[in-house]
Amino acid sequence: MSRFYLTTAIDYVNSRPHLGTAYEKITADVIARYKRLSGVTTRFLMGNDEHSQNVFRRARELGLEPLEYCNRMEQEFRGVWQALGISFDDFIRTTEPRHRVGVTWMVERIATAGDLYEGFYEGWYCVSCEAFKQEKDLVDGNCPIHRVRPEWIRERNHFFRLSKYRDALVSLFDRHPEFLLPDVRRNEILRLLEGGLEDISISRAGQAWGIPLPTDPSSAVYVWFDALINYASAVGLGDAHDARFAEWWPADLHVIGKDITRFHTVVWPAMLMSAGLELPRQVFGHGWVHLGGQKMSKSLGTTLDPAEVAGKFGADPLRLYLVKEIPYGQDGDFTWERYEERYNVDLANNLGNLVSRVAAMVDKYRGGRLGAPESSPDALASKASETVQVYRRAMDGFALHEAAAAAFRLVDAANEFIAQTEPWALARDPAQAGRLDAVLSGAVETVRIAAVLLLPVMPAAAAEILARMGENRPPASLRLDEDTTWRVEPERVVSKASALWPRAE
Repeated sequence: MSRFYLTTAIDYVNSRPHLGTAYEKITADVIARYKRLSGVTTRFLMGNDEHSQNVFRRARELGLEPLEYCNRMEQEFRGVWQALGISFDDFIRTTEPRHRVGVTWMVERIATAGDLYEGFYEGWYCVSCEAFKQEKDLVDGNCPIHRVRPEWIRERNHFFRLSKYRDALVSLFDRHPEFLLPDVRRNEILRLLEGGLEDISISRAGQAWGIPLPTDPSSAVYVWFDALINYASAVGLGDAHDARFAEWWPADLHVIGKDITRFHTVVWPAMLMSAGLELPRQVFGHGWVHLGGQKMSKSLGTTLDPAEVAGKFGADPLRLYLVKEIPYGQDGDFTWERYEERYNVDLANNLGNLVSRVAAMVDKYRGGRLGAPESSPDALASKASETVQVYRRAMDGFALHEAAAAAFRLVDAANEFIAQTEPWALARDPAQAGRLDAVLSGAVETVRIAAVLLLPVMPAAAAEILARMGENRPPASLRLDEDTTWRVEPERVVSKASALWPRAE
């Protein structure tokens, strides 16, 4: 595959992003960085969902026009993503002209296909979800996600013939079981399809904040129907002069939260089928990050500001914690106690200590410079090769946690190698000079390879480690195949510096 188009869900801007939102962006960023490291031309899209009535109400509460409020929140979101090292290539807002073009084009195509009709909708509507709920989905009469009672709404709407595409969707899942991962999400959607599908409302009457429905300008396109189209409008959907759509569509991967898989794997594919467009190749529904056992939710008040968390130890330790400690696709938990414990174990005591020890020994015994050794530690080279294979399989299968763990097993191997070979003892015996060179070079090379593997997870820290180990090329130029192969350099200049991660007491 010569290119990879990756997206995340776009975010409501009625408040700043929380740690659960950041989890999605960080894990998607790891995938994007891994693809680039693998030499794949990658386009990584993120953005903001601004046509929400929650956003409209929040703007009014602050005495602002909705667009003015959204402009401010764009800067808030971009600031958080920058602080976390998120490397998106494009950032779309649903108030942008390019998005309006895409939405208008798609609604018109769906109407032309005969898949829109007028009717009255009556049912429960969760304001926080901005979604209609069926009676059977409520828990004690409340939205199962936000734990508030939905509003009963009856209004004239335009409907999309979702039920028409039920058999085509069943066939999609039969032919492409990999379309939705992990398996537990696919099984949930298959059960939904088995029960049949109802047509869905795609408009809200009498709302000025939104994109006018091209077939009825007195109605606005429903926020979810509007939002899903961002993935295609961002690459030029509906713009006859934009060649990007032919280049980049379909998307290779949508990374989304498990609570919105129905929209992305039932509604969105049906919309694309109706409009005659190719479907995305894959959707990954990740789990939730809980805070001390509770789901993170703006409406429930159980959130953490990711910028605040990153401010404690830095962005990379937070990225590592979220990637390594939460099996990708499952729910995870965050507590300050656990976060500090893992910081000390993985970084201060393990990786950070290894980098400091290796650099200090090269500085002390060889003045910071290593020549080509006469021999190379075969066991360590073999371990590095094995680790790279495990890492690649894990990353390709979106087992991000396993890939991070594999990189740290290589770190463990380097620490064990140093303990076994005792360079400090070799340094006392001039006859062991050749052996000392081999040991030090082997340790440096192992650290270098581990740092390459960690570039997607901890980009800034891994780049610093590479520089300390004598890698003078920019990280963006490194490639997984070539730069995780064990090599013997004619000369290495290793830099001793302050501890990367001082222990938290």
